[in-house]
Amino acid sequence: MKRKFNIIESTCVPLPLENIDTDQIIPARFLKATDKEGFGDNLFRDWRYNPDGSKKNFVLNDPEYSGEVLVAGKNFGCGSSREHAAWAIAGYGFRVVVSSFFADIHKQNELNNFVLPVVVSEPFLQQLFKSIEADHQTKVKVDLPNQTITNEATGESEHFDINGYKKYCLENALDDIDFLLENKSKIEQYETEHSCIGR
Repeated sequence: MKRKFNIIESTCVPLPLENIDTDQIIPARFLKATDKEGFGDNLFRDWRYNPDGSKKNFVLNDPEYSGEVLVAGKNFGCGSSREHAAWAIAGYGFRVVVSSFFADIHKQNELNNFVLPVVVSEPFLQQLFKSIEADHQTKVKVDLPNQTITNEATGESEHFDINGYKKYCLENALDDIDFLLENKSKIEQYETEHSCIGR
């Protein structure tokens, strides 16, 4: 879903596990679909449900936790490069994923699907987990324009990095095609001005 990204202030869903791979995020049996619709329903499917469809004891099934921010352990999104994992995260309603390290391809897939991956230091991440455990209503403030994330329980903030092009796209709700269309006149002007070169 394309929504302009500015500042998000939200409670968090904690998932303090390391090396969460894309097969855990969205199991392989769901990869046959080519449409993004409904993928959020199967986010962490095998961790959320038993084979008979009954719910397991898992954080996404706990009504005490909610929000647009998923806080995960180190090395999030490792494994295969399936974009479906990012579809599932976005489809569930998460707009931000916080971790101390992301697999590169998954990080890019999140950005392409209007989910902001925020890389923080390991001490900041662990303190955030502690804050959420102590108070399930703990909020974080993610300020994309200033590239900062704040743990509102402690007041501690960190700066995060993001590619300038992707930042612009998130702030303006543009995918790669939208960006090209937005700059169509500039591209046409450039082509016109340089069409005689080499003749």
